[in-house]
Amino acid sequence: MRTLWIVSVLVLLGVLVPLLSFTNYHLFQLTMVVIYAIAILGLALLTGFNGQISLGHGAFYAIGAYTTAILMASWNVPYWATLPISAVVCAVVGFLLGLPALRLGGLYLALTTFALATAIPQILKYKLFEDWTGGVQGLVIDKPDAPFGLPLSPDQWLYLFTAAVAVLLYVMAWNLVRGRMGRAMMAIRDHAMAAEAMGINLPIVKTRTFALSAMYTGLAGSLGAIAVQFVAPDSFSVVVSIFLFVGLIVGGVSSIGGTLIGAAFIEFVPNFADKVSKAAPGAVYGVILIAVMFLMPAGAGGFLYSLWRKLLAGRSGQLAPPMQSAMVDAVPYEEPTPELADLSPRGAFAPRPAGSERRPD
Repeated sequence: MRTLWIVSVLVLLGVLVPLLSFTNYHLFQLTMVVIYAIAILGLALLTGFNGQISLGHGAFYAIGAYTTAILMASWNVPYWATLPISAVVCAVVGFLLGLPALRLGGLYLALTTFALATAIPQILKYKLFEDWTGGVQGLVIDKPDAPFGLPLSPDQWLYLFTAAVAVLLYVMAWNLVRGRMGRAMMAIRDHAMAAEAMGINLPIVKTRTFALSAMYTGLAGSLGAIAVQFVAPDSFSVVVSIFLFVGLIVGGVSSIGGTLIGAAFIEFVPNFADKVSKAAPGAVYGVILIAVMFLMPAGAGGFLYSLWRKLLAGRSGQLAPPMQSAMVDAVPYEEPTPELADLSPRGAFAPRPAGSERRPD
């Protein structure tokens, strides 16, 4: 209960403080951090908690973004109404992709999803879909204004709206991981054969996890399209999938809270590397990434969790020595009794009579 209150206060401060003190540009950056965090959370549910490696979640991000952009540009659907439609579309695509994942695993599944991420930009440029997707030029959409006459700028309202959606999705993921479905996902990740022997239906759990993961990342793509106000095929290259995977590793593969740190990493570190060196920003980015992996091999989430455990252990360790000494004093050492001494290995067998080794004539 105490942890819940602490998390609630931190979330409230994380929403209100930037909303009241940050400029529109910095609010846009924080909005993109929250959007990336939702996408990485979807990838974490699949890879970190279910053990299915994906290098193509940028494809689901693109599908969600284009679903929202097409609905807003072609049919004038309100931005908030596009989110459930995008969630259903991405979940269906993820479920269909999860079917071949039943027979693939490890690197083979990773290459399959990587192929999907490579093909999506070319599919979006195809002439058959050009009337919907806008082809190479893409689609332009309007950023929504604050409803009900609220005295908020579009960037402030979008940050507040994105944060509200993120809180809902994070609560859902938190409850899912700690429920029956989450235990089944982690059992498959740890040992699929043992999980199947325990009665877990592997095909159902894997396909549902794939659909749920795609839904999360697709929703992030929808929010990203609304924030950027523009979608184009070249904006969703395979680099997006790689960046999401980097954010997952940096934040912690199986850490829900670490997804926020991973999202902040992929949003701010490239800009920082570009400021450090205009000539070789990629080299600076690589050095920073290597240093982070060396210092925090379990990711930022695992590193912070280990610090938290050490802090709790340090507080409880002040009372531990008296308890341990009392337990030792309560069990004094005693000499073994004669009955126990007779049960030595030497006395456990009867001696062989003399001459018994001689074979009879």
